[in-house]
Amino acid sequence: MIQVEFTLEGIDALEYERYHHPDPRVQKRMEILYLKSQGTPHNQIKELCHISGATLATYLKLYRDGGIEALKQFNYKGSRSKLEAHTSMLENWFREHPPRTSAEAQKEIERLTGIRRSQTQIREFMKRIGMKIHRTRAIPRKSSNGN
Repeated sequence: MIQVEFTLEGIDALEYERYHHPDPRVQKRMEILYLKSQGTPHNQIKELCHISGATLATYLKLYRDGGIEALKQFNYKGSRSKLEAHTSMLENWFREHPPRTSAEAQKEIERLTGIRRSQTQIREFMKRIGMKIHRTRAIPRKSSNGN
């Protein structure tokens, strides 16, 4: 069992943050630690908060090693897009040869880099590098009666 010691100030902070922190994930973490500070058994905490034993252990270790501030941090970094390595080259290419459609941009990116992405992802990439794909539309004819 992971030994965690609570101070009165720590308990007060947990009690406040479990309702007032802007991130609901942090509120849940604070609730879990608050229940622990009140002597609630681990099985009951897991059942009440719908978490696994591993998650409970992780939160207890976070609090033990870093206090309340550690419970507020999420260290997710995400993964980088493979297209990021080609951003400057693609940006220069598209400035010289603007695509008319996302399908055209998709084909050019695949031809230049060998990386295939969906048209939705291509539109997002183009937006990120400051390019817009303008949809071509038919221009209505003028009516013969002069309007």
